[in-house]
Amino acid sequence: MTPHHVQANRNLQVSADSGTLISTFISLWPSIWPHERPDLKWRVAGAFALLLLAKLATIVTPFTFKWAADALSGHGTAPVAANEWLVWVVTAPIAMTVAYAGMRILMAALTQLRDGIFAQVAMHAVRRLAYRTFVHMHELSLRFHLERKTGGLTRVLERGRNAIETIVRMVIVQLIPTIIELLMVLGVLMWQFDWRYVVAILITVVVYMTYTYKATEWRIGIRRKMNDSDTDANVKAIDSLLNYETVKYFGAEEREAARYDRSMARYEDASVKAYTSLAVLNAGQATIFSVGLGATMVMCAFGIKNGTNTVGDFVLINAMMIQLYQPLNFMGMVYREIKQALIDIETMFSILSRDPEIKDAPGAAPLTVTSGAIKFENVRFSYESDRPILKGVSFEVPAGHTVAVVGPSGAGKSTISRLLFRFYDLSGGRVMIDGQDISRVTQKSLRHAIGMVPQDTVLFNDTIRYNIRYGRWEATDAEVEEAARLAQIDGFIRLSPKGYETEVGERGLKLSGGEKQRVAIARTILKAPPILLLDEATSALDSHTEKEIQDALERVSRGRTTLVIAHRLSTIVSADEIIVLDKGEIVERGGHHALLAKGGLYASMWNRQREAEAAREKLALIGEGSGAPNRNPPPVEDTISAAADTAPPVAPRETPADAAE
Repeated sequence: MTPHHVQANRNLQVSADSGTLISTFISLWPSIWPHERPDLKWRVAGAFALLLLAKLATIVTPFTFKWAADALSGHGTAPVAANEWLVWVVTAPIAMTVAYAGMRILMAALTQLRDGIFAQVAMHAVRRLAYRTFVHMHELSLRFHLERKTGGLTRVLERGRNAIETIVRMVIVQLIPTIIELLMVLGVLMWQFDWRYVVAILITVVVYMTYTYKATEWRIGIRRKMNDSDTDANVKAIDSLLNYETVKYFGAEEREAARYDRSMARYEDASVKAYTSLAVLNAGQATIFSVGLGATMVMCAFGIKNGTNTVGDFVLINAMMIQLYQPLNFMGMVYREIKQALIDIETMFSILSRDPEIKDAPGAAPLTVTSGAIKFENVRFSYESDRPILKGVSFEVPAGHTVAVVGPSGAGKSTISRLLFRFYDLSGGRVMIDGQDISRVTQKSLRHAIGMVPQDTVLFNDTIRYNIRYGRWEATDAEVEEAARLAQIDGFIRLSPKGYETEVGERGLKLSGGEKQRVAIARTILKAPPILLLDEATSALDSHTEKEIQDALERVSRGRTTLVIAHRLSTIVSADEIIVLDKGEIVERGGHHALLAKGGLYASMWNRQREAEAAREKLALIGEGSGAPNRNPPPVEDTISAAADTAPPVAPRETPADAAE
C-alpha cells in the first residue's frame, strides 16, 4: 500500500455515534470523484445535470395538473360550440392533461437515465473501498489477525460494501436533488400562495425531521445489537464448519446446532425489535405529514370560499404536498439508512484507519541475498510487555548450513520463525541476513527470499496445480510438475482422475497430512528461495511418512541456508548445529553427539522420545505375538516404564549420519 493510501486510510474516521453525513461524504469523496478516472467524473457531472432536469420536471408537473383543473372547471358546465372544439382541445384541459402525462414520463425517463449513468460510479466506489480494505487487512500484523475471528472479518467486509453503496447512492443520487426540490417547492408556494403556506410546510418539515431524528437514534442501538448477533451467528457457523471433523469425532452435532441456534435466537429477537421500531417510525412520519397536508388544504379551501383561490389552486396544493412527501419521506429514509449504514461501515473504516504494526522503514531497500547467512544478535521479544518470550538470544546460521532449534513447548521456538519473517518487530536486538538488518529492508523482498514449510500446511480450496504454483505464480505447468516430482507427490497426483486439477477441499482436507506436506514442499521447491525455514514440518506425521518427507526436505535444503524448528529430535541429528532453547534463553548448543554427551536438557529430551518409541515398539510386538490384535493392551504408562527399565539410558539409535562419523 502506498503512503498516499495509508494517509487516506487514516482520514477514514466514521462512527455511527459521532460521525456526520458531511464527514462521511468527505471520506468517500475520493472514491466517488477518482482523480485517475476522468470518465467517471464525466458520469458524475452528467448524472447531476440529469438530476436537476428531473427535479425541474417534477416541479412543473403539478402546474399542468392545476391548469387542466382550472380549464375543466371553466368549461365543464356549458356546452361548447362545434367551431370551438378544436380550440378547446388544443388550448385547454386536454392539452394540459397530455402535458401532465408527458411531464411525468419525462421525469421518470430522466430519473432512470440518471441511475443508469451513475451506476458505474457507485459500484466503482464500492469496489475501490472494498479492495482497499482487503489489501489493508493483509497489511495488518499477525497479532491483529490472531485476535480476530475470520467469520467476523468477512461479515464486516460484506456489510461495509453494502453500506458504501447505500451512502454513495443516497448522497449523490437523491439527497442533494431532494434538498433542491424542497427549496423549489417552498419558493413556488410563496409565489403562488402566501407566507402562511410556507410557515405551515416549514413547521411540518421541522416536526417531521425532529421525529425522524429521535426515532432513528432510538433504533441505532437495536440495529447494532442485530448486527452483533448476526456476526456472532456467522462466526459460530464458520468455526463449526471449519472444524467439521472434530464435531463428528465427538458427536457434538446437537451441541453445535444448539450453540448456533442460541446466536440466531438473539438475532431473531433483535430483528423483530428492529422491524417493530421501523413500523413505529413510518407510522409517526405518515401521521405528521398527513396533518400538515390537511392543514394546507383546509387553508386553500377557505381561500376558494373567499374567492382568492381557484379549484386549480386546491389541486395544485394537494399535488405539491404529495410531490413534497416523496423527498420529505426520502429525507427521513436518507437519515435512517445513512445512520444504519454508518453502523455497518464503522468497523470497516476503523480497520482502514488502523496503522499496520509492521511497516517498511522510510527509504527501505530490497534485501540483497548474496550467500543467505542469518544472524540473531541479542534478540529480545515479548507478545505482552510483562511476559518476555526471548531473552537475549544470539546465534548464526552460516550460508549453506543447517541449524536446528529445539526445546520444550513454550520455549520460543516458533517465535524465532515469526521474527525471521518479520511478522513482529523486536523488543531489542536485531536479526540480519547477509549483514542487512531485516527491519531496514522491504518486507516483500525479505519474504521473497525465504521458503517456508510449516507444521500445519493450510491449502487454498482450489486445485493441486494452483496450490503448488502459489510458490511462484509465473511458473509454467512443466515447472510446477517438476517441483511436484522432486517433492515425490507427482505419482500420487497422476493416479488421481483429475490429476493436477484435483480439488483439495477446504484447507486441503481432501488430502492426507503427508500429501499436504508434499504440496507445501513442492511449493517451496518452485519458489527456489536461498533461505529455507522448516517449522516442525514432520511432527504430525507417522514414522514412515516422516522418513519420506524428511528425505524430500533434505533434497530441498541441500545447498541452502536452513533453519529448522524441530519437535522430533531424530529429524535433526545431522544438523550442523543444534540450539536448545528453554524459557526464552539458549541453554545448550552444539552437535547431536556433543549434546548427548553433556547429559543436559537435550539428552533428557532425547531419552524421553526414545522411551516413547520403545513403548510403541513393545506394544506392536505384543500385538504380533498374540496372533491377533491385543484387545486389552497394558496401560501406556506401564509400557513406557517397562521400556525405560530395559532401554539403555542414553545410547542413541545409530543413524547413517552417526555411522559416517
